[in-house]
Amino acid sequence: MTAPKVLVSDKLSETAVQIFRDRGIDVTFDPSIGKDKDKLLEVIGQYDGLAIRSATKATEKLIEAATNLKVIGRAGIGVDNVDIPAASKKGVIVMNTPFGNSVTTAEHAISLMMAVARQIPEANESTHAGKWEKSRFMGVELFNKTLGVIGAGNIGGIVCDRALGLRMKVVAYDPFLSEERAAKLGVTKVELDELLARADFITLHVPLTDKTRNILSAETLAKTKKGVRIVNCARGGLVDEAALAEAIKSGHVAGAGFDVFQTEPATDSPLFNLPGVVVTPHLGASTTEAQENVALQVAEQMSDYLLTGAVENALNMPSVTAEEARVMGPWVKLAGHLGAFAGQLTDEPIKAINILYDGVVTEMNLDALGCAAIAGVMKATNPDVNMVSAPVLAKERGVKISTTTQAKSGVFDAYIKLTVVTETRERSIAGTVFSDGKPRFIQIKGINIDAEVGAHMLYTTNKDVPGIIGTLGGTLGGNGVNIANFTLGRKDSGGDAIALLYLDAAPNDAALTALRGTNLFQQVRPLEFETN
Repeated sequence: MTAPKVLVSDKLSETAVQIFRDRGIDVTFDPSIGKDKDKLLEVIGQYDGLAIRSATKATEKLIEAATNLKVIGRAGIGVDNVDIPAASKKGVIVMNTPFGNSVTTAEHAISLMMAVARQIPEANESTHAGKWEKSRFMGVELFNKTLGVIGAGNIGGIVCDRALGLRMKVVAYDPFLSEERAAKLGVTKVELDELLARADFITLHVPLTDKTRNILSAETLAKTKKGVRIVNCARGGLVDEAALAEAIKSGHVAGAGFDVFQTEPATDSPLFNLPGVVVTPHLGASTTEAQENVALQVAEQMSDYLLTGAVENALNMPSVTAEEARVMGPWVKLAGHLGAFAGQLTDEPIKAINILYDGVVTEMNLDALGCAAIAGVMKATNPDVNMVSAPVLAKERGVKISTTTQAKSGVFDAYIKLTVVTETRERSIAGTVFSDGKPRFIQIKGINIDAEVGAHMLYTTNKDVPGIIGTLGGTLGGNGVNIANFTLGRKDSGGDAIALLYLDAAPNDAALTALRGTNLFQQVRPLEFETN
């Protein structure tokens, strides 16, 4: 059997390259080729695997030319330099190493917090200039101060631990943080407004999504305690930099430490050259240990896949064998759709995810189906999550996962039912796969339906009264929204009813506002599903 061939086109450590050799991989180590697009395009067809950092650009053109390529491994978390849709279409797995730089990033956040608290960069510059301005640089202690952590996942959890070691009081806001997980971390779980009002320091550790973009805006910054100091080592765009600059100039915010910016490379920012502001050029993962860790991890992951078929930290493929994929593909999609439905409708912290498998689906790879369902739920607030990292993310947040199987119990040969449990409610949805291989929703809130899954959908709840169908059709049509499919369901006449509409495009704001303004609906929620 010919040994798999891997090209390492960026700077990985010699130890990582040696892992490939020790595992029997035919490895070519040429860090210069990553920046030579023409040369890379010329040779890529020879390789089964491509190991990269950020210099190599795995474009659609490169992937198309990679006739033997099976896996791309990114040493690090960011995959902006990989065309994942093109890789998926070509059947190429894309892996990353999402947890290799957690400690390093957390330590950088703590370092920035200390630097801001004691004005270390400015004092350093002054002293190097031969000045002795001891009275000018009056700082504040971290001891007994309150740190507000926005996002208590992997990195945020480490920050909490380090801050508690500094004898700080820690409050945390995270929609997925359970009371049990908060207690284990030793922090107090609060809502965002309470965090803003209590915190002397605020640090952000959440992904950039539509919900988290500008989570610290002019409006929310106005709710913070006067003299607060803010640290961002997560993602640019979480904080409105212009609004923060104004808050610093006014004296409401005492200082800030930023490692990430809305536009990078950041050659200009409203935060630059402001007193009390410490800035660094995205150094969160820049330690020798972190760079070594992610390099070793990507070498192990790629070797495992090429030699045994094991998949770890894949961004675009379920953890299933080739034999399972043919049968399970539609069911994996269904599980993801069920999770996505529940996740998009759940605004409270999730305590548990319960999955019921009925009929012949119980004989499939339930671990893979469960990962797909959990990933669907988690993607509502963390779009970077994948089938491998989703269970880890759920565990970190104290979300309990339970699985139940049962023999065929209804008219369908098989179905999956997913229930999300929060402090105040349970939300259930069930689905099956028809003989045409297409996933369908068959029950929502205990109400039987038959709904095709589309990329753009609209979900409404209401009391069963006359005029609902006309209102939905007339209002959407009047605002230029075309309905591809329309499903209604109810339990009893005059009782609770639902509608699930498959639309040609996402509903516009005017249509949503008009529907909500009728006062006929308890809930009007646009939904998005990955249907490719």
